[in-house]
Amino acid sequence: MNHNPHSFRIADDAIDTKRVPYKQLANGDKIPVVGLGTFGSDHISGDQVAAAVLDAASLGYRHFDCAAVYGNEDKIGRSFNTIVDSGLIKREELWITSKLWNDKHAEQDVIPAFEKSLCDLQLDYLDLYLIHWPFPNFHPPGCDVSHFDANAKPYIHEIFMKTWRQLEKLVAMGKVRHIGTSNMTIPKLKLLLRDANIKPSCNEMELHPHFQQPELFKYVVDNGMVPIGYCPIGSPGRPERDRTPQDSVDMEDPLMVKIAANHGIHPATLCIKWAAQRGQVPIPFSTTRRNYRGNLECVTTPPLTADEMAEIASIDKQCRLIKGQVFCWKQHQNWEDLWDLNGKITPA
Repeated sequence: MNHNPHSFRIADDAIDTKRVPYKQLANGDKIPVVGLGTFGSDHISGDQVAAAVLDAASLGYRHFDCAAVYGNEDKIGRSFNTIVDSGLIKREELWITSKLWNDKHAEQDVIPAFEKSLCDLQLDYLDLYLIHWPFPNFHPPGCDVSHFDANAKPYIHEIFMKTWRQLEKLVAMGKVRHIGTSNMTIPKLKLLLRDANIKPSCNEMELHPHFQQPELFKYVVDNGMVPIGYCPIGSPGRPERDRTPQDSVDMEDPLMVKIAANHGIHPATLCIKWAAQRGQVPIPFSTTRRNYRGNLECVTTPPLTADEMAEIASIDKQCRLIKGQVFCWKQHQNWEDLWDLNGKITPA
């Protein structure tokens, strides 16, 4: 790994970026089909994430998924500055995403929050800015699953649209090229698509073989958005509050183990290969060089067969890992209310 923060070079074992597929957005812009996530959770430092970003770029990554709440954008920004200053990779070759955190949804807070991310990342513009969650509810870092915010609120569309209008303003200002959503549902997206002046380009959502969300996936694609999939390998590093006894592990699924062995790759890497071939943009996080290199390389090798894709489609366990319990707006509320499972937005 390139540990020197003041130098940057293309790695000897770099993957040819021309071989990495892109997904085309509604306006013709292209987003690299695999991105490096930067959610370091509680056990990986910002410096480690920043070093991985620097090395991943040297290996061929051009897509990086960031967020203010990850608490490491200032460190990652130094890596972006080093990469672009080197002259080896132009800024326009990179796709960089950040996200608005929940406690910054108020109209007067959106643009300052964006500007802070932009400054921390040492950039002049972002390629994509997402509203991280549709709920303006705050929870302290490291809290457990029992945490409840007495001031928490449900999704109120009129309030969400005020936040969205500020994102539209950022587009008009030339500060961001695309805006989008994250952790949305079909009922919420229907209202946004009805009322938005600038439609969301992407929706970021939990997607992995044991949680394929076929109905939401189809809705997103049919409405001209690119689905970006987080937790693409099942998020083994997710916080303790997001773990429940019934959770399944994609990488241990016998079918995934069998298909991965047939292709000579790790089952985690197979999850990435399947995701990209299915049509979503996975954003796996790792600071282990072997892993993040393999995650990019796998989209440049021969595809899975139609039979293999069909087999993986059959193992969907509808196992949501990131349940969002800390966003509930009523004490002892069921987390399922956050996800509009009956096709309607859960009222206050």
